[in-house]
Amino acid sequence: MTDPLGQSQVIPYLKGLAECGYTIHLISFEKSERFSKGKSQIENILSTSGIQWHPLPYTASPPIISTLKDVKRMELLAVKLIRSEHIAMVHCRSYISALVGLKMKRKFGVKFLFDMRGFWADERVDGNIWKLNNPLFKTIYTFFKRKEIQFLNQADAIVSLTHNAANEIKNWEDFKGGSVDVIPCCADLNLFETRSSITNQKFQTKAQLGIPESAFVLSYLGSLGTWYMLDEMLDFFKVLKEYKPEAVFLFITADKPEEIYSRSSIKEIPSSAIVVKSAARSEVPAVASVSDLSVFFIRPSFSKKASSPTKMGELMAGGIPLIVNAGVGDVEQIMQDGGNGRVIQQFTADEYHDVCRELDSILAEDPERTIQCAQKWYSLEQGTNHYKLIYQRLLG
Repeated sequence: MTDPLGQSQVIPYLKGLAECGYTIHLISFEKSERFSKGKSQIENILSTSGIQWHPLPYTASPPIISTLKDVKRMELLAVKLIRSEHIAMVHCRSYISALVGLKMKRKFGVKFLFDMRGFWADERVDGNIWKLNNPLFKTIYTFFKRKEIQFLNQADAIVSLTHNAANEIKNWEDFKGGSVDVIPCCADLNLFETRSSITNQKFQTKAQLGIPESAFVLSYLGSLGTWYMLDEMLDFFKVLKEYKPEAVFLFITADKPEEIYSRSSIKEIPSSAIVVKSAARSEVPAVASVSDLSVFFIRPSFSKKASSPTKMGELMAGGIPLIVNAGVGDVEQIMQDGGNGRVIQQFTADEYHDVCRELDSILAEDPERTIQCAQKWYSLEQGTNHYKLIYQRLLG
């Protein structure tokens, strides 16, 4: 919960559910450095909401063995809580916790909510974390694919992040489960104010970032890791500069700038055209507001059918046009439904030029349209209400 993901994608929902009168015990694994820095803040947020937090130390090594130990500690604590607190349901976020959740259903008869988040085992393979030519990883992958269908078939409720993944599951021959609820990675859209409400800050923020007032700003929001295609985004920016010579590429990220500058240099993009800014969550709306356009390219693969990029809702809530790629979750459907910008089908110079030739029409689109689309798809209140309906269905 001391990770940004826990604070944006777990705690807000649980606070809303606690307000309905549910007594919630939260088990999480915490990295030592972040836990020492953020423990008191998270304790305060959770205790104020009546959520009882049971943090456990996360262990990263040795690989596999450490995970097995963590799972066992989670199981022992879950058993203790179910017995002492008369727990009626286990809500499991992703596959590791579902290993314990399914056991608890079988042992105690509690309801089991499988909040799958994505095709986790396939994500490990697609991301080259598990290489299937290694017999050990092949065995682990096979184990989790077998468990995956058990989770789905024996869950009392299933939550998927995307309609794309839900439809995929329903077509599986081995799937004998019931309905699949779809709740995307929602965002606190109230935090990401519309651009019109912070226009006065725009030039001031540009000055603080060292960006010329007249510069056209392309932005990228969030971390750069396994899935985000930095080289391709830089290629797009290089084409964009042919149409907007004054363009600057702003990276709003906590990642180390050296890698971004190094890759930019290889592509002969001057360092003066690259700005890397680390921003606290409360600062992101103002920093992102300088964007004329934002881009994120995610490596498409089977597992990405289940991906719901949180950044999409956050940027759309600011009315910012997006350049995104096909083959990822419900991204295309959302863009067709009201998102301003364009969807790239192939990462080619020709497609980048096609987009740039349409810049004037993209920038002329009404930002209110994309803001309303963000509210429809990514509203935190709407997502929380959907969870409430599932809880009511299972627990009354």
